[in-house]
Amino acid sequence: MATLSITGGQVLLPDGTVTRADVLIDPDGGEILEVGTDIAGADETLDASDSLVTPGFVNGHSHVAMTLLRGYADDKPLDAWLQEDIWPAEGELTGEDVRIGAELGLLEMIKGGTTAFTDMYFEMPEVVDAVDRAGLRARLGHGVVTVVKDDAGAREDLETSLAFAREYDGAADGRISTAFMPHSLTTVGREYLEEFVPKARDAGVPVHYHANETADEVTPIVESEGVRPLAYAAELGMLEPEDFVAHGVHVDESEIGLLAEAGTGVIHCPASNMKLASGMAPVQRMLEEGVTVGLGTDGAASNNDLSMLDEARDAAMIGKLAAEDASAVPAERVVELLTHDTADAIGLESGRLEEGAPADLAVIDLEEPHLTPAHDLASHLAYAAAASDVRHTICDGQVLMRDREVLTLDEDAVLERAGEAADALAARVEE
Repeated sequence: MATLSITGGQVLLPDGTVTRADVLIDPDGGEILEVGTDIAGADETLDASDSLVTPGFVNGHSHVAMTLLRGYADDKPLDAWLQEDIWPAEGELTGEDVRIGAELGLLEMIKGGTTAFTDMYFEMPEVVDAVDRAGLRARLGHGVVTVVKDDAGAREDLETSLAFAREYDGAADGRISTAFMPHSLTTVGREYLEEFVPKARDAGVPVHYHANETADEVTPIVESEGVRPLAYAAELGMLEPEDFVAHGVHVDESEIGLLAEAGTGVIHCPASNMKLASGMAPVQRMLEEGVTVGLGTDGAASNNDLSMLDEARDAAMIGKLAAEDASAVPAERVVELLTHDTADAIGLESGRLEEGAPADLAVIDLEEPHLTPAHDLASHLAYAAAASDVRHTICDGQVLMRDREVLTLDEDAVLERAGEAADALAARVEE
């Protein structure tokens, strides 16, 4: 068995402590074999001198191909932004566009130390191919919208989501998991959710959807159903331990209780919520009540990057504002959200640096002015580190980036194709 050793660095352990140690990996099995100081010689080494070895970061909610729409439309509220700009542009996207946009997003995530992510979009077989080639771990699903479709179109969309979830679960040598992904509780009709959520249960896949992102997603459900959105979701069987929702900005105490009791995860997307003025999620209250909270970037059109380190800083800052308490969402908790808490929320075995865990790791270069002095490395991860500080990225035991050079994707070619595709897309929309 060939082995890989990450040597000479400091290691962030699951209990939040940092110690000097090497990490021995089985690249074929994709597993961490040992963490310690007396590791025997490995077949290959990866230098981590003056660096911090951490679990790979986990992005719990994204629309990764929206990288092609980065900067395309900004500074608008969610509804106007979607209806006036994003949906018309997405209507012109081809499968090739989605593949190119996904490759750009995966390249960005690898360079920022992200090793696992969730993605909701369309033309998802193209995303599968991109993930397979890039080497990341992912939970993927075809997003469903029924409100603008006739019954035949709605059912086709729902069946596509289920068929994708069934066919591609376990793809990319097991690195891809799937989910049934109705877009939201307001964009998919009740009759369809009542029919298709049980089919997702039969298929053995979780359900992921947007919930309570804006006040405008709450009021219509209260008016039509007579209950809050997450109580409505519970009626439909959409609050199970394997399920997870995106955003959860406008949740009240009763809904926080429902989430905690059900074990349903919430993916907090602070940058997107701030940029679209959607509001501030009560993350501290959710954590206090035992809700499984993770972090996500949302799409690059509403963020506008896919850096999980940026998201961690935003989560800490907005968490304090929302709670009106400087001690809320502290640094050590944010690091947990950045890694294993998000992995737990989306149901992936990742985010922990310990023997027997998947070998999904990031190595952070500490020799930077903004990371000096090193009083508290957890604090640095939460408040100071940047995606550009990531030196190496490893997923499933494979080195995806070494010394800032991505090994699984041709960076120059990806950037060139993305620029051309984005220009062509904008031109089609304007026609």
